Amino acid sequence: MKIGLPKALLYHYYGYLWKAFFDELKVEVVESNDTTAKTLILGKEKSIDESCLALKIYLGHIRELKDKCDYILVPRIYSLVKTEQVCTNFNCLYDLVRNTFPDIKILNYNIDVKHHHSEKSGFIKIGKELGFSIIESLEAYKKAKEVEDNYYKNEEKKAKAALNSNKTKILLLGHPYILNDNLIGKSITSYLEKNNISLIYSYQIPRNLIEFNSKKLSEKIHFTMNKRDLAAFNYFKDKVDGTIILTAFPCGPDSLSNEMIIRKRKKHPLLLLTFEDLTNNTAVITRLESFLDMLKGGIHL
Repeated sequence: MKIGLPKALLYHYYGYLWKAFFDELKVEVVESNDTTAKTLILGKEKSIDESCLALKIYLGHIRELKDKCDYILVPRIYSLVKTEQVCTNFNCLYDLVRNTFPDIKILNYNIDVKHHHSEKSGFIKIGKELGFSIIESLEAYKKAKEVEDNYYKNEEKKAKAALNSNKTKILLLGHPYILNDNLIGKSITSYLEKNNISLIYSYQIPRNLIEFNSKKLSEKIHFTMNKRDLAAFNYFKDKVDGTIILTAFPCGPDSLSNEMIIRKRKKHPLLLLTFEDLTNNTAVITRLESFLDMLKGGIHL
């Protein structure tokens, strides 16, 4: 039995949890390769024009993975907080993949806190479908949560080390599937690191501080997964020299949260990079060069 994990979208939120869960159950996992230009091309062929760049990349990963495993894990997330919502792509991800790739066997779980479908019950459901008992699945889930917690604690330590550096410090805001994608975020982070920049990522904010810090920018935030960016900006802005926002066009939730940040930044140096296609990154590098020159010169726009 091989379970395929597409290295895109929700993988960058839950990858450590998924892998640890299947590892505890001794189920083999097959991950797709890092995103390449070919991955994007494959995804575009299966997408409508209005799809965001991140979704096109995800469908490309599905295509690259579909013949290498028995099942592909495709969760559905509707709500993580009763009064909030996540991106509609995550609401429909299961149906989208099922209809786009009818020959694929999908392993699925549903998180919908509003209607009493928890993450824990979702993982028990996965275990049962694979032939494991409720006890075995629950134990594997508990251990996987410990691995996930350790991952985030480690990221917090990395942020502290980066903030203690004598280098120029830049906060990177964006969804993990943008920041950590090999084709989008890694090209940016590689360039910045080569230019002796110390990087802090929005997902490195302590999780227990997200609610408090996000409310400093807006009392009510409708999209759960954008709260972390708002919170990270408020938490880190006075500790870094500048901020870069990475976003995929045409993301509706990001357009709202990015505008909130821009309005609240005051004189804090900030650069917004919106990616629609990745055929040529010359313009992006030019903007990064200008931003770094601005930071070095102490110019705040």
